[in-house]
Amino acid sequence: MRYLIVVGAVAALQAAQPAFAASCSGWSAKMEEDEGGSVLTASVCGGPKGDAHLMLTCFDTPVLSYDLGATGQQLEPGISGSFDFKADGKTVTKTLQLEAMYNYFVVNLAKADPLLDLLRGKGDVSVGAAKYGQTSFPLKGSSGAIGKVLAQCGKAAPADGD
Repeated sequence: MRYLIVVGAVAALQAAQPAFAASCSGWSAKMEEDEGGSVLTASVCGGPKGDAHLMLTCFDTPVLSYDLGATGQQLEPGISGSFDFKADGKTVTKTLQLEAMYNYFVVNLAKADPLLDLLRGKGDVSVGAAKYGQTSFPLKGSSGAIGKVLAQCGKAAPADGD
């Protein structure tokens, strides 16, 4: 019984703490579940509540996903947006399409895309669009995490579920 009380208290404390306290300190690369199985994903969280995410995966080509967090709860299917990624005095602008199933904005990138270079920098990157505001993400650990994902490009394909 004491164990259940401790577990409940720990869960309540974790729920009360901002999610970014530990997990938004920098990028990581780990296996994440996708509809086709596990996929290596480089990711980071940010924003004032730690509920926004940038995620990079790669099958044939790199795909960057941007989850707006609470800001993106009322998105209309089929929309796209022009987003400015700013870091270290440089700006890269990309048009991202809403992936309705996950409520993320996504963009396909080339392995040598300038945005990937920008994301492998130092300091912070801000991602902004007039309609959705601006969110900052740390770039700590991004070079290693993104490098791991890019090394997997073209080596694995998602299972098609048949």
